[in-house]
Amino acid sequence: MRTAINRVLIGLTGLALLALGGAVLAVGLGAPSSSWWIHDGRHDVLLSTAERTHWRGAGWWWPTVLAALAVLLLLSLWWLTAQLRRRRLTEVVVDTGDGEGALLRGRALETVLANDVAHQRGVAHAQAVLRGRPKAPEVRVWLQLDADVPPRAALDDLTSHALAHARDSAALKRLPAEVRLTSVKHRAERVT
Repeated sequence: MRTAINRVLIGLTGLALLALGGAVLAVGLGAPSSSWWIHDGRHDVLLSTAERTHWRGAGWWWPTVLAALAVLLLLSLWWLTAQLRRRRLTEVVVDTGDGEGALLRGRALETVLANDVAHQRGVAHAQAVLRGRPKAPEVRVWLQLDADVPPRAALDDLTSHALAHARDSAALKRLPAEVRLTSVKHRAERVT
């Protein structure tokens, strides 16, 4: 979702800047002006003095400008925090029974889980990412299966072995998982 929004925003911004820059460049290079150009001639400015001061005396002008700038600022801050927010869980709290707990590195659990899943029958490649909160982690697993492996069998092996092992070793009550399955792409066999 975030990637799609980023692409759309960057694409729209790029198109607007390209259109504006192209129009200014074309007029600056001496293109003949027509009714749809932003400028009338080579020495024209983007906004004339009359255009800049036209709405200044109206009572609604400045509140509208300030509200639009505030909305633009809030949207920019929202986008920035969405970019900087960590998607991966760096630590998992393990209940040791003494009330203190221990911290388990998230990357270590991800690596062990991915290696455990990759050793299952029919799994060509596996990747795991931890999300959520340190006391309630969630895992997202991507499995690339061989062509002859039924997805149901791979999913059953994953839940009964690898996920159960990770949940037990980290002393977690539950470890919700989102699993994405794909198959290995291969060439078609030739028949001669």
